[in-house]
Amino acid sequence: MTEADPARFFDGKAVLVTGGTGSFGRAFVAALLTRATPRRLVIYSRDELKQYEMEQEFASRDPRGVLRYFIGDVRDAARLTQALRGIDIIVHAAALKHVTIAEYNPFECIRTNVLGAENVVQAAIAAGVQRVIALSTDKAANPANLYGASKLASDKIFIAANHLSGKGGCRFSVVRYGNVVGSRGSVVPLFRRLIAEGADHLPITDPRMTRFWITLAQGVDFVCSSASMMTGGEIFVPKIPSMRITDLASAMAPGLPQKVVGIRPGEKLHEAMITADDARTTLDLGDRYVIEPAIVMYGRGDFRAHGGVPVPEGFRYESDINTDWLDRDGLLSLLASAA
Repeated sequence: MTEADPARFFDGKAVLVTGGTGSFGRAFVAALLTRATPRRLVIYSRDELKQYEMEQEFASRDPRGVLRYFIGDVRDAARLTQALRGIDIIVHAAALKHVTIAEYNPFECIRTNVLGAENVVQAAIAAGVQRVIALSTDKAANPANLYGASKLASDKIFIAANHLSGKGGCRFSVVRYGNVVGSRGSVVPLFRRLIAEGADHLPITDPRMTRFWITLAQGVDFVCSSASMMTGGEIFVPKIPSMRITDLASAMAPGLPQKVVGIRPGEKLHEAMITADDARTTLDLGDRYVIEPAIVMYGRGDFRAHGGVPVPEGFRYESDINTDWLDRDGLLSLLASAA
């Protein structure tokens, strides 16, 4: 652990993670317990079994006794407000994330992803929280499904929240990244299970399909570093590689046939993280992009003063035209790091 470790930003702070028992939440909590010294670390989620299992697993990693478990739902504004007493920073990871499930359960998706975002904003301002950093998705850019549309609405809510909190109030920012290797519900665990069960083929929705790819560890570091540099209203986007789903299947199971099963409801062939319209307010910071708010906000820092360079006119950051691609060795290395 070094002073450059982005997790150290959370030293001495009281942190609450919504959706804290999910894939990201568990990885984030593990990183802070290992690499930082938060004053308090609250896991806020609605599943008591997952909280119980997490408490058993993490007990030995918490010698200072900073972990707290709080049953609650982001749909419940009153309960959320209770949980935020004394909290400095919120990492908002709670969401309904599965594209097809959201298509078939639209009202539930809206209640969690959109109304839940509003509840987080209102509760954070009421509780005097200093910073909120919300996790988003590449599916929020030019959304073609309800999940993406709900996360776009969520992003807009968090950005506009800086106006509600006013000068000197809580700051709200967003991080947006692509598919996470090994996260629950992703294609990697599915392929691993099918391979272990001796499947005679791997299902491919469309051989043209591409995706951005990031590991949980990279996602945690990106959230930590973005939380440390945020000034309010921006969307941080990492520079990460693209991959073809067919290449992933071939790397995981060389020689195993692939069967095209068709695109599921709401799926896109390619994902975008920065559209041409977003590019007008996007800066290149070297290791990431930052989409600045179109409306001037109170107390914002100037990323240009810290080396930010406007991206070219018409710039688009999309998975099929990305300049960074994973080859077979890169894919295997990524899979190994996420195992």
